[in-house]
Amino acid sequence: MKKTIAIIAGGDSSEYVISIQSADQIKKWLDPEKYKAYTVIIKGKDWEVCGDDLCYLTINKNDFSFVQHGQKVTFDCALIAIHGTPGEDGKLQAYFDMMKLPYTSSNVLSSALTFNKDATKNHLWGTSVSLAKSVLVQKGDIISMHEIIEKLGLPVFVKPNEGGSSFGITKVKHKEELLLAIEKAYLESSQVIIEEFIKGDEITCGMMKTLDKDYILPLTEIVSKNDFFDYDAKYTASLVDEITPARISDELTEKCKAISSEVYDKLMCKGLVRIDYILRDSKFYFLEINTVPGMSENSIVPKMARTAGFEMSDLWDVVIEDCII
Repeated sequence: MKKTIAIIAGGDSSEYVISIQSADQIKKWLDPEKYKAYTVIIKGKDWEVCGDDLCYLTINKNDFSFVQHGQKVTFDCALIAIHGTPGEDGKLQAYFDMMKLPYTSSNVLSSALTFNKDATKNHLWGTSVSLAKSVLVQKGDIISMHEIIEKLGLPVFVKPNEGGSSFGITKVKHKEELLLAIEKAYLESSQVIIEEFIKGDEITCGMMKTLDKDYILPLTEIVSKNDFFDYDAKYTASLVDEITPARISDELTEKCKAISSEVYDKLMCKGLVRIDYILRDSKFYFLEINTVPGMSENSIVPKMARTAGFEMSDLWDVVIEDCII
């Protein structure tokens, strides 16, 4: 019997459009012989379902169902494709736990932790991964530019402490640019993390673990033609080279995969994730983890999967089966 899948898209962050693109692509990948898939678009209090022959039917939040042609429809699994809040920060996970509905991403604790860059770094102290020095500030703080620069040097990266897709990120090269960069990041998050600049190669690892097997995909090397891997570079193919497998030694490849496996376990992850690093002097410096990575046709994880010989439909079969067990 076909499983009924809710692909959860939209959200309340700047990544709304990217999430819709991911959901559209995932729906194309899911085998229609195995799944009846609906896209559920969430925006604030508006939760609406779309399918092949319907759109804008309201989800009943009391049991996460909807009515189609007079019949109540419920779901076997929620496939979360929201980048940012409320799909990547634990809020939807908590709701689905209350509804007793399985979902494809990490649980509440893991999602809330990994969505917070500073908390994630603090949790990773003592593991094999290297960590850049950083300073956390929040709205209302009295900020000493001198102390920040004395600790971190220049340039620095100024990032929203919660958020993704490089929204609100600035590479600051001069002291007088720092305050403006912090104000820009505040537009995305009430907390801002300022990190020292680590010059090196950007390497990313896509992976997931099930009860039976670890799936660690070929590494990708990211070479941005902009000053760093910013929003434009992420979503404009001509501005970045994403090289899979990464042009690093077998020894470093295996080291990165081992570190990624350790990070995955330490952060209590589940489902497909992507972990980003800067490689310098044979050390992998943790950048961030994406527990709901992009899933457009040209996103990094699908490219990794194709390089490994996976069809994305088969990979999603594994994710869904692991979720429903």
